Amino acid sequence: MHQQSLAGQWTFRQLDTNEWMPATVPGGVHTDLLALGKIPDPFIGDNEKQVQWIANADWEYKTTFKVSSDVLKEEKQFLVCDGLDTLAEVSLNGKLLGKTDNMYRQWTWGVTSAFKETNELSIIFRGPVAYVTAKQKEKYLRSPGESIPGGGHLRKAPCHFGWDWGPMLPPIGVWKDIRIEGYTTAKIVDAHVRQYRDDDGVIAIGVDVKIGAFTLDLDTLSLTLTLIAPDGTEQTLKENWADRKSIGIVVDDPKLWWPNGYGEQNLYQLKLTLETGTSVLDSRTYQIGLRTIELKREPDEWGESFTFVVNGVPVFAKGSDWIPADAFPTRITDTHLEYLIKSAADAHMNMLRVWGGGLYESESFYDLCDRYGLLVWQDFTFACGIYPEDDAFAENVRIEAIENVRRLRHRASLALWCGNNEMEQGWVDWKWNDPQNVEVQNLKAGYDRMFHHLLPAVVASEDPDTSYWPSSASSGIPFSEPNGMQRGDMHYWDVWHGRKPFTAYRTTYPRFMSEFGFQALPPYKTIQTYAAPEDQNMTSYIMEHHQRSGSGNGLMIGQMTDTFRMPKNFESLVYLSMLLQAEGIRYGVEHWRRHRNRVSGTLIWQINDCWQVASWSSLDYFGRWKALHYAAKRFYAPVLLSVEDDGTRMAIHVTSDLTSSWDGLVRWRLEDVAGNVIISDEHRFTADPLADTPIQAFDFADKVNDTNKRKVVFVAELWKGDKKIETSVSYFAPIKHLALADPKLKVNVSLKDNTLTFDVSVQSLAPFVELALDGVDVVFSDNYFDVPAGQSTKVTAPLPKGWTLEQVKKALHVRSLIDSY
Repeated sequence: MHQQSLAGQWTFRQLDTNEWMPATVPGGVHTDLLALGKIPDPFIGDNEKQVQWIANADWEYKTTFKVSSDVLKEEKQFLVCDGLDTLAEVSLNGKLLGKTDNMYRQWTWGVTSAFKETNELSIIFRGPVAYVTAKQKEKYLRSPGESIPGGGHLRKAPCHFGWDWGPMLPPIGVWKDIRIEGYTTAKIVDAHVRQYRDDDGVIAIGVDVKIGAFTLDLDTLSLTLTLIAPDGTEQTLKENWADRKSIGIVVDDPKLWWPNGYGEQNLYQLKLTLETGTSVLDSRTYQIGLRTIELKREPDEWGESFTFVVNGVPVFAKGSDWIPADAFPTRITDTHLEYLIKSAADAHMNMLRVWGGGLYESESFYDLCDRYGLLVWQDFTFACGIYPEDDAFAENVRIEAIENVRRLRHRASLALWCGNNEMEQGWVDWKWNDPQNVEVQNLKAGYDRMFHHLLPAVVASEDPDTSYWPSSASSGIPFSEPNGMQRGDMHYWDVWHGRKPFTAYRTTYPRFMSEFGFQALPPYKTIQTYAAPEDQNMTSYIMEHHQRSGSGNGLMIGQMTDTFRMPKNFESLVYLSMLLQAEGIRYGVEHWRRHRNRVSGTLIWQINDCWQVASWSSLDYFGRWKALHYAAKRFYAPVLLSVEDDGTRMAIHVTSDLTSSWDGLVRWRLEDVAGNVIISDEHRFTADPLADTPIQAFDFADKVNDTNKRKVVFVAELWKGDKKIETSVSYFAPIKHLALADPKLKVNVSLKDNTLTFDVSVQSLAPFVELALDGVDVVFSDNYFDVPAGQSTKVTAPLPKGWTLEQVKKALHVRSLIDSY
């Protein structure tokens, strides 16, 4: 077996022109034109509108190459395209090999005897917008309101056509690797890695293998299985392959893989090698983790549970929904991916839902989820629209599903296959259905076939060890209460789209909250990359262009006036928008974690962005941590201190995700904003494992009234030994009405071993203290935190590369809530 990559420098042109230009493969038309200075950056201002013509046009990519002698000496050669986006016509030396219509599939053509001394490979890409527009005229399909209509006609990422957080910039091009492969005698067609264990903890790895042979005699073939443990020790088994279909090995001293926060992410490397004699014919390598994952759905007093159980331990899923990390996916680097995934893990997340309007992600993405312990809820790539019901479309999807299930099923992190995003809700709750319309009923029957028959059959056949779920949200019963609180998962959007207050979160008790969110602006540094100073106004044309959720900027302002005072300037408004988002999501997550016996997970919409935009993300396009991500690090902590506030009543809870008991101390006090203590006490407790433990409840009606409630706060602290773990400050009046004084914020900065320590102290209460450094992005150990009167807090951060302590002191900016008005 030998491979020759064709990635690298190509040329491209707009079809029917003679202007050939340099191109990079993998890549795309937009990024190639941008690199050449032919178009403005579509992420800046409203330049997106100036490049809409690109996806309506046809394009040709071309390269010339010589086939390596190693590939040519093999018996058979194949052209393998891992990803063509999307409507491609592939020709080798003037001969058409085939046409493609699915960006999610791998396309392979036999090219034995097709080569010359110098070869020309040409790929013509047809404009996806022109295609779906024509199809939409032939047959109307519902599309998301913020997108180019008709995207469902094409097996291309739905969000490429626009979304309520993303631009309308459908990429075109070779978006994954492209290569020539050569084989002799036989190749591995498929290998299904499975795990088996008995009651005594013995674990075996079995691999079901399919071999494609070019000769009929298999007696000379052998397969070697090599298992490399996390500590580097190896086990090897070699078998003759004649008449065999599987190979297996018992794991010596197995080390389990656990989600983030529950144990180690022990990973094994598994290598399969197909040989004849001493010649290697083919090989495959897999990264695996030894674990069991079950979606537990059992009747209980509230309906039916929806709990992920890993290695026998019920896991409360703490995480977010993931979208493609760039509107142009070939720009996503492994370094940036790792930064985003590590940021999720650093915020104590243990699950990401790969949302159905995007992509089946790259191998690097799943490698990182395996390494950082992030369970993956994997949607099939359908979202918020209606799709064709014809047999050809279904067959295209069937092949797509088989290929991607086979590609990902061995992953330690893979927890669930889900049919689509919100489409069952569309049929039941969004008035898609028209019982009197024959065409609509045919489309609904197509939905039923796709998500209740075809896709579950693929999963059952190709990955029987992983659960399938028909839609998110769903009750698991076709077309029956898909967004209810008794069964399945729930998407709750009444707080954003319905404009309900944050208190509405406490009225919901989903079995699993797989989507909910509230928007914020990105950090001011990010806004400066797309909006000129004159455009930095919440209702300016550019700011509204970078807001895709209808009247989203107005929704933020409306909720902001419920919570905070009007800001004194635009930078303060940006700061308040991030605080507002963090407070709202904290309010919901703390409530659901307190009810973890009923609620089994919360996934925040969303963790990341694909361009610079106002959105629900906790990490912006550049990976900058918003206030929400810092808040998530606190409210997703393994041991959570939370206060259920209700008027003058305060109830302290400690919620633990630990698998053993946890002894601690809660210190609380009722004090005014200047730090004068009215009453205080402390309480030792033992938090139960995997449970919420109520600590103490109070009603301060005799101490807090209309005359002093603007000046009085309730402070609770969680201690472990002599270490303060967390501080919670709760209010008896709206935050905007607090009688705050200048807190006299003081920050002393010191440096040791390339780690900065910021000692933050105040004289009076300072809510939402923000630290920032001019000219550099830094992730602090905490940020946007409260400091009670007379208290101090230590925060750390890595020293920026090439910086000195004096530079840090000069670049440091600090503010708290009172500085916003």
